[in-house]
Amino acid sequence: MAIQQEIGNKGELLAANYLKKKGYEVLHKNYRAGKSEIDLICKDANFLVFVEVKTRSKVNFGNPESFVNDAKAAKIMEGAEAYMLENNWNDPIRFDIISILLQKETVEVQHFKDAF
Repeated sequence: MAIQQEIGNKGELLAANYLKKKGYEVLHKNYRAGKSEIDLICKDANFLVFVEVKTRSKVNFGNPESFVNDAKAAKIMEGAEAYMLENNWNDPIRFDIISILLQKETVEVQHFKDAF
C-alpha cells in the first residue's frame, strides 16, 4: 500500500472516531456512486452530513483542507445526490471537511462545518 493511501486511511479512521465522540452517527465509509467517492456519511441531529477527509503529514503545499477544490466539491455533491435518491432522504444536508495534520508526535484535527 502506498504511503499516501496509508496516511489517508489513518486520517479517515481518526475522523470517524472524532465525529463519533462529537455525537455523530457514522452511516457509511467510502461510499461510491459513479465516479464520486464520499469519505464519510454521518447523521448529526436532523442533518445528513457528507464529510470529505483530507490528511497530510506536511503543510509544504498548503493546509489539508485547501485541497478540496471546486471540482472535488462538485464530485462529492454528485455522490450525495445519488445517496439521497437511493435512501429517499428529504431532510437537511450539510457538507463538512475534516482536516487532519499528522506530524511526528502530534495529530491536529480541524472540523469545517458547512464547508461548501
